[in-house]
Amino acid sequence: MAAGNRGKPLVADRRYSSGNAKAASGGPRKPAAPKPPRKTSRPRKPRRQHGLILGSFLFLWRALWAVAWRATAIGALVLVGIVYYFYAQLPPVADLIDGRARGSVTLQDREGKVFAWRGETFGVIAADTVSPYLHNAVVATEDKRFYWHFGISPRGIASAIRINIAEGRGPLEGNGGSTITQQVAKLLCLGVAYDATQWKSEADYEKDCRQGGIWRKLKEVPFAMAMEAKYTKEEILTIYFNRAYLGAGARGFEAAAQRYFGKSAKDVTPAEAAMLAGLLKAPSTFAPTASMERATGRAAVVIGLMEDQGYLTAAEAEEARQNPARLSEAAKQKSGGYFADWVMETTPDYLARDTTEDVIIETTLDQDLQKSAEEALAFIFSEKVKAGSKAQAAIVVMSADGAVRAMVGGRNIPNAGDFNRATQALRQTGSTFKPFIYAVAMDLGYSPLDYVDDTPLCLYTAGSGDWCPQNYDREFKGQITLTQALAESRNIPAVRVSEAVGRDLVKQVATDFGLAQNFADGPALALGVSESTLIDMTGAFAGILNGGSSVTPYGLSALRLQGMDEPLFGAGGGIGERVISENAARALTYMMHEVLQSGTGARARLDDREAAGKTGTTQSARDAWFVGFTADYVVGVWMGYDDNSPLTGVTGGGLPAEIWHEVMLRINEGLPAKPLNMDFGPSGVVPQFDDTTIGASSGGAVAAEDVPYFDDPTAPAYDRVYIDPVTGEAIPVYDGPPQPGSELLGPVDNGLAAQIEGLLGVGN
Repeated sequence: MAAGNRGKPLVADRRYSSGNAKAASGGPRKPAAPKPPRKTSRPRKPRRQHGLILGSFLFLWRALWAVAWRATAIGALVLVGIVYYFYAQLPPVADLIDGRARGSVTLQDREGKVFAWRGETFGVIAADTVSPYLHNAVVATEDKRFYWHFGISPRGIASAIRINIAEGRGPLEGNGGSTITQQVAKLLCLGVAYDATQWKSEADYEKDCRQGGIWRKLKEVPFAMAMEAKYTKEEILTIYFNRAYLGAGARGFEAAAQRYFGKSAKDVTPAEAAMLAGLLKAPSTFAPTASMERATGRAAVVIGLMEDQGYLTAAEAEEARQNPARLSEAAKQKSGGYFADWVMETTPDYLARDTTEDVIIETTLDQDLQKSAEEALAFIFSEKVKAGSKAQAAIVVMSADGAVRAMVGGRNIPNAGDFNRATQALRQTGSTFKPFIYAVAMDLGYSPLDYVDDTPLCLYTAGSGDWCPQNYDREFKGQITLTQALAESRNIPAVRVSEAVGRDLVKQVATDFGLAQNFADGPALALGVSESTLIDMTGAFAGILNGGSSVTPYGLSALRLQGMDEPLFGAGGGIGERVISENAARALTYMMHEVLQSGTGARARLDDREAAGKTGTTQSARDAWFVGFTADYVVGVWMGYDDNSPLTGVTGGGLPAEIWHEVMLRINEGLPAKPLNMDFGPSGVVPQFDDTTIGASSGGAVAAEDVPYFDDPTAPAYDRVYIDPVTGEAIPVYDGPPQPGSELLGPVDNGLAAQIEGLLGVGN
């Protein structure tokens, strides 16, 4: 570089033209535009608070979502596993149709008509063979979305929770929102089978199955889903149709249709289908046998649901409302319950209460006689007994061979298993025991017209000293015939006869006739201080009617399994061995006939036919009896209190005799009158016998007889005269006002009847 150029700055050539020739040639340049002043950055403001919160929330949400979807996935896998577990456990649908732990018993009367059921009535039906009305009624009522869900209905559960909370209950109390599938799951007890060793009874097992709660609901969901996977919708319905309990001992819709309407579930009408479907809500409440009014009201609700969901047209729905379902004749039958219970008790348990089969029992029951007995009892209590009285009564109607034709075990219509006073109540027999004392005497050769002393008597008993029985009237008649002694139910003559023939023999004859064997040991045996049931006492009197042979009362005439023609076994009783001779039975029948003609049983006397019987009243009138017979039937009547408290104004010759009379009038209506088989009629013509006496010397025999009714201005009602066969004295018997505190509404006898039926000691 030259020294002359040292002070000049070096300038590089411009590579790019500015578009100005001068500039390009190195001429003077236009000064560059001044640069805008450089912006200085403002100081940053701090981040807002909501941004921090939002970030935290988003972080938490992402964390929860990560946990939730993983938990949901795990839960879904667990649910699938549980569903598969239940799926694998479920048996073929055919194994689930019969849900009973025991079989059923159907009882038929002597004409083959069904009158009662015990256990659970049963009949198999398939969902695709039931009446379409019934099929649709069940779906419309219980689960209208049945064909669109997979076992559970979240909408239904939410709706049920809302209803429960609105009504003040817990969310899972009351309405459960269960689908039909879930209900079937409950009916199957979620797969837990009944085990007799684990549960006290089938009822306890089912009660546990029906319990709710969160855990049970949680378990119910996968079980229901498993069923949906295993079975078709129609198979699930089939299980439901056969296992649902529908009241009155009916398990399943086929059983219920037969029970209530006497037809198959295939044939029910819309009205009948609606009533059956309505039972699912509350079987005991809406059962038509319990309340037809409630059942009809519930059926109307179901009809409305069917109409709303298009299963019935408006015309069909209106027709069903206007013509509600009606019970069959068998379903209307409310009588015979006590009889049915007794038959079940006398049938082997493995074919009755514990049967695993479906059993048909043919019985001896006559439903016409049963109705007559029930109506007679109701009539007497409504007409002759004060309202509100707690007194009870029982009736047995029997043929001479021991076949029971009717039985009333109490005043009220029974529930199955109620206490049966005709068969279960052991009560003192009072003077109804006396015929068996005289039966021994007749069998030993005594005559009905032999004499016995009715005079004061004291007998020494070891440990108790002298025992001095009294007559009911506290009087003594001296020498009287055995017939009069029985007719007037005098105590001292009965004791004398018992002691004369021997207590052991009396016990033996009574036992052979079927009475209880725990007899009193002392002389009071003659006064009926021992106990017996009404059915046994009636059976013993049947032995007198049939000529002196024992009978075993029975109600079962044949038993067979459902579907079988040949019975497994036949009648469970009948006539047994001879106890006393026919001559003795005829003589005793004559004596008992006189009880009605001239003695304590006057109120039982029948105008159109001969009858015989005996009154009985125990000490303090705790029990009042009348047992007697015509040529066709034996009828026993007992009356008393369940707590064994005394009756007031009631003796065996009073209300029980009137009940007996009313029963006999009704059951013999239309039957030709037949004479009793007895040696001595009431004509007063008496054969002569040897002068055999019991405790007295013989005298002339004088027959007892009634004098026709006569007008007596002092008597407010009927009158008659009793002729004392010893003294010949005419004693009027007429009605008078009731005694103070009496159970009776109507008049009670004065005169001789007041003595005969007086409430004094052990007696008539």
